[in-house]
Amino acid sequence: MIGKNGGDGDLIRVEGLWKIYELGKQRVPALRDVSFSIPRNEIVAIMGPSGSGKSTLLNLLGCLDTPTKGRYRLNGKLVSDLSEIELADIRNREIGFVFQVFNLLPRATAFRNVELPLIYRGSPKSEREERTRKALAMVDMTDRQGHRPAELSGGERQRVAIARALVNEPSLLLADEPTGNLDSRTGEEILSLFHKLHREGNTIIVVTHDTDVAHQTQRIIHIRDGQVEKDERR
Repeated sequence: MIGKNGGDGDLIRVEGLWKIYELGKQRVPALRDVSFSIPRNEIVAIMGPSGSGKSTLLNLLGCLDTPTKGRYRLNGKLVSDLSEIELADIRNREIGFVFQVFNLLPRATAFRNVELPLIYRGSPKSEREERTRKALAMVDMTDRQGHRPAELSGGERQRVAIARALVNEPSLLLADEPTGNLDSRTGEEILSLFHKLHREGNTIIVVTHDTDVAHQTQRIIHIRDGQVEKDERR
C-alpha cells in the first residue's frame, strides 16, 4: 500500500471553519462554520454548485490556504495555524493532488514526471527509482513509463498524474474534477483505479459536480452557500 493510513481515528477533522475574503470594505464569507470529520481509508465526494465554497474548502483541506478562523487537523496535526513554509512541508509529505488538467512536463517521460516530487524533496536516487516504479505499477503504467505525455492517451496521462500524486506516500489523495477532461469510458477507468487505491488503504476526497462520479463514493458532502447542506453516507 502507498499511503500512511494505518491506525484508528479520523484522518481529517474540521471544526468551525470559516474563510472570509476582504474585497475592499466588503467581507465576503466563502465558508461559514463548516465542521466534519473523515476517517482513514474512506472515499468521499464533495459536491456543490459554482460559488458554493467547495473550491475554497479544497484549498483549505489541501493546505493551499489557511482559514480565517476554525481548526483543521490532518493526520493528528493541527495545520490551520501553520506558516507558509510549514504548510508547504505538509503538502509535500501528507497530500497528493490530482487535477482536471494533468500538469505533466511535456518533454519528460512518464517515469521522470512521477519522480519529480522526490527530486524536489531531495530523496536519494535509489529510493526515488524504487518509489517511482512502485507508484507506476499501482496505476498499471509500468509498460508506458518511457513515453512522453504526447505519446499517451488522456486516461494514461491521468494515471501518470495519479502516480505522481502517490509517489510521496501521502496520507490523503485530493482529486479535483479528475474525470472532467476525459470521455465517459476513460473516466470510468479512472474511477475504477480510485476504488482499487481505496481498497489498498488510501483515503481519497473527490471534488466533483458530476452526480454519477459522486455516487461511486462512500459518502457525499454537499456544500451550498459556504455551509454543509447535507452529509450523505451511502
